[in-house]
Amino acid sequence: MSINPVSQFVLLAPLSGVMVPLDTVPDPVFAQKMVGDGVSIDPTSNVLLAPITGKVTQVHSAKHAITLVAANGIEVLIHIGLDTVMLKGQGFTAKVKEGDIVDAGQPLIEFDMDAVGRKALSLLTQMVITSGEKVARYTPNTGLVIAGKDIALTLDLAEGIAQTSATADSSGEAYSDPIRTPNPTGLHARPAAVLANAAKTFKSEVKLVRAGQEANAKSVVAIMGLEVQNGDEIRVRAIGPDASAAIQKLSALIISGCGEDVGGVAPKHKPAPLDTIKTTKAQPKSEDPNVLTGVSASPGLAVGQIFQVKQVDIAVVEAGESPELERRRFDQALKDAHQQLENLKSEISDESKAEIFAAHQELLEDPDLLAIAIAGITNGKSAGFAWKEAYNTYSAKLAALKNEVLAGRANDIRDVGLRVLRLIAGIEETAMVVPENAILIAEDLTPSDTASLDRTRVLGFCTVGGGATSHVAILARSLNIPAICGIDEDALNLTNGMPVILDGSRGTLRKNPSEAEVNNIREKQAKQAIKRDAELAAAFEPAVTQDGIHVEVVANIGGIDDAVQGVKLGSEGVGLLRSEFLYLERTDAPTEEEQSQIYIDIAKALGNDRTFVVRTLDVGGDKPLAYLPMPVEENPFLGVRGVRLCLAEPELLHTQVRAVLRSAPFSKLAIMFPMITSLEEVREVKRIVAEEKAALGITQDVQVGIMVEVPATAVMAEQFAREVDFFSIGTNDLTQYTLAMDRGHPKLAKQADVMHPGVLNLINMTVKGAHAHGKWVGVCGGIASDPMAIPLLLGIGVDELSASVPTIPAIKALVRTLNKVECEKLAAEVLQMGTAAEVRARLSQLVD
Repeated sequence: MSINPVSQFVLLAPLSGVMVPLDTVPDPVFAQKMVGDGVSIDPTSNVLLAPITGKVTQVHSAKHAITLVAANGIEVLIHIGLDTVMLKGQGFTAKVKEGDIVDAGQPLIEFDMDAVGRKALSLLTQMVITSGEKVARYTPNTGLVIAGKDIALTLDLAEGIAQTSATADSSGEAYSDPIRTPNPTGLHARPAAVLANAAKTFKSEVKLVRAGQEANAKSVVAIMGLEVQNGDEIRVRAIGPDASAAIQKLSALIISGCGEDVGGVAPKHKPAPLDTIKTTKAQPKSEDPNVLTGVSASPGLAVGQIFQVKQVDIAVVEAGESPELERRRFDQALKDAHQQLENLKSEISDESKAEIFAAHQELLEDPDLLAIAIAGITNGKSAGFAWKEAYNTYSAKLAALKNEVLAGRANDIRDVGLRVLRLIAGIEETAMVVPENAILIAEDLTPSDTASLDRTRVLGFCTVGGGATSHVAILARSLNIPAICGIDEDALNLTNGMPVILDGSRGTLRKNPSEAEVNNIREKQAKQAIKRDAELAAAFEPAVTQDGIHVEVVANIGGIDDAVQGVKLGSEGVGLLRSEFLYLERTDAPTEEEQSQIYIDIAKALGNDRTFVVRTLDVGGDKPLAYLPMPVEENPFLGVRGVRLCLAEPELLHTQVRAVLRSAPFSKLAIMFPMITSLEEVREVKRIVAEEKAALGITQDVQVGIMVEVPATAVMAEQFAREVDFFSIGTNDLTQYTLAMDRGHPKLAKQADVMHPGVLNLINMTVKGAHAHGKWVGVCGGIASDPMAIPLLLGIGVDELSASVPTIPAIKALVRTLNKVECEKLAAEVLQMGTAAEVRARLSQLVD
C-alpha cells in the first residue's frame, strides 16, 4: 500500500548502534508497550541526540530520561538503559533543560558508557511514542544506524495530525524551525520595527529566540537588544490562541527581510563576526597637525567655518505628583510626539528615509520601553524622570552591543527619548540656529537634527560618535550633505568661526587651509556647479548625438515620487517601474484596485507622450512574499523567481496584468516580464496579456517586452525578437549569471564587472538580434547610469538608456556631445578586448 508522504513523521536515531525490536527488551514495561510503541537501540555512542525538532517538556531528575514534544503534538520519551534511575544521575550530564526548543540532531544528554554499563541492567535505550492516539502505524528501522543521520522510526500519522512545525501543541505553544537572518546588517531598527508591528497583530505572547536568549518580538528595542546579525539562526516562539498563525506569518516575514531589500540569499553558514557588517574604517591619525580624520559618512566637499553644536540636558525632578496625573502627562506627550514624527515624515520625499521616522513612531509604542517608564510612574516617579530612566537604560544597552549598526541605533532611542522629554517638560522644539557657511561639529547628531538642518546655511558636519551605517549618515547622503562620523575628539575643541575644508569622501577635516587650497576647492566646486546648472538648463532638450541619432533617456523608478521627479529632470519616460514595491512590506497581496490606481497615477504624471514600461513582479526565493510562502531554495537565484513564480501563481499574474492594463489610456504603455529564458514563457505571458486586454476592452497599443538577464536569452535574441516588441537588458543580473558570480558576494563582487568582455558581447548579441527584426533595445541596469559606459552602449546600438533619476540631465548632456560613428568604432575596438581592466582603461581615456 502506498503511503502519502505528507502523513509521515520521521525520527532520527538518537544514538549510533544496532536497532532492537522493542518487544525483545528485557523489561516488561517497555516490551509490553505499556508506555508506548517505538524502538530500542543497543548503543555504540554516548551522546544522546534529539530525534526530532521539538520542545523539551521533561528532563528526569536522574537525567537518564527525557521527553520531547514536536509542534504537531507527537510526544517522544527516550530512556537511556534499564534500571538506570537507580544511579540517581551519576554518569549522566544533561545538555538541555525543560522548556528548551531543540533541533533534530542536537545533543540532549551525555553519559559515561563504562560507568553506567557496569551498574545498569543494560545500556539498551528505548525511544517510545507516548502519544499513540496520533499514530496510525509504526515502521522501525533495522540493523546499524548512525546517530543524527539515519532514520530510526517512521510514523504514519493519524488523520488530521499536521506535519508542520508551525502547529501549536496542546498548551497553545508553537515555534518555528531555525531561520537564518538574511538582512545584511541584521535586525536593526527598521526591520525590527516591521517585525514588532506584525507581532502586535497577534494575541499570543511572541518571542524571538537567538542562542538561548529570548526577546519580546513585540518590542523594537528588545529585538535590537538581541543583536541578531546577518546569518544568525533565530526562531520564533509563540504561546496563545493564535500561536500557529503568528509563527507562520512572522517566519515568512523574517525570511523575506522584514521589509528590507535583502538582495540575495542568507549565508548557508554563519559568517565570522567581522564579515557581518561592512563599515568604512577611519583613516589613521594624520601626521599633519592640521588634518583630523574620521569615517566617510556622506561624500562631497565643503569649505566653511566651524560651528560647535552642544547637547542640551533637560533637567527633571525625580518625585512625581499623583501617578494618575503623571501617567496622563506621559500619554499626552507620547501622542504629541507621534504627531510630530508624522509631520516630519511628510516633509521627506524619499520614502525609504521617511521610514526612519516610522521606526521612531514604533519606539513610542514599544511595550518593553513603555513598561519601564510606567513602572517608574507607578512607583511615584515623575513622568519625565521615569521616561528618562527608561530610554537611557535602553540606549546604553544598545550602545554596548558589538554590532556597529545596532549600537548606532542607541542614537535613535535617545532622539525619540528627547522628543518625548521635551514635550513632558513643556520645552518647545526649536530649529537649530547656525551661521552661514557652517561646518557643524558635535558629539552626535540625532536623525531629527539632521533632517531639519537648514541646507542654505549648513554645508557639512562632523560627529565624534556614530558610524557610516547610522541613520544620521543615511539621511546625510540623501540630503547631499558632506559628512564625517567618528571624527577625532580634538574636533570638539575647535573654535567657532575657524575656516576648514571638509572632505566627506576621504573622511578628513583640514583646519586653517591655505588660500591656495581653498581656491582649488572653490574652483572644483564652481566647475561642478556650472556643469550641473548647464545640464539642468538643457534637461528638456532631446538626447541627440552630434550626427543626428536620437537616444531615448528614461528613468528607473520605484514609485510615483520618482516618476514626478524624473519628468522634472527631463526624463522621456519610464524604462523600468520596479512594481515589487507594491507587494513587499505588507502581509497580504495588493488588490487590483490598489495597483491600478498607482499605475494610473504614474501614467498621468508621465502623460500620453512618454513611455511607461512596467516590469511585472520580480521576487523569488531570495526575497519571498510574506503572504506567499515559498520553500527555502539551495540557490534561489537559480530557482523559482521572476516570471517563473508568476506563472506558477496565475491569479497573482492575471491580477497584476489587469491592473497595469488599466493605465494604458494615460501613457505609452509597455509591459515587461523578468527572468525570461524560454519561448514557451514568452508565448504564455503574451496570451495572458491579450486575454486580459480583450476582457477589459483596451484598444490602445500595449507593447510586450522581456528582460534580458541570462546568457541563454541573449544568445537566442533573434528568436525572441520574432515574438516580442522590445528587449530591456538588466546588466546587473546578466553580469552575475554570465560570470557565475554573486554580485553581492563579499569576495567576488569586484570581479562581477559589467565591463567584462563576455557581458559586453552578450549585450552586442542582443542588440543585433533585436535590430534584425526591427525591435528596440533598452538597458535598465546600472551601466545605463555610468557616463564611462554611455559611448560604448551607443556604439553597440542601444536605443534606450533607463537611468537613475538624478543622473538623467547629465546622461542626456553627455549623449549630445557624442558622435555615433565614433562610438561605433570604439565599440568595435572594445568588443575585441580580453579583460574588464582593458575595457575600463580604454573607456577612462574618454572621461574628462
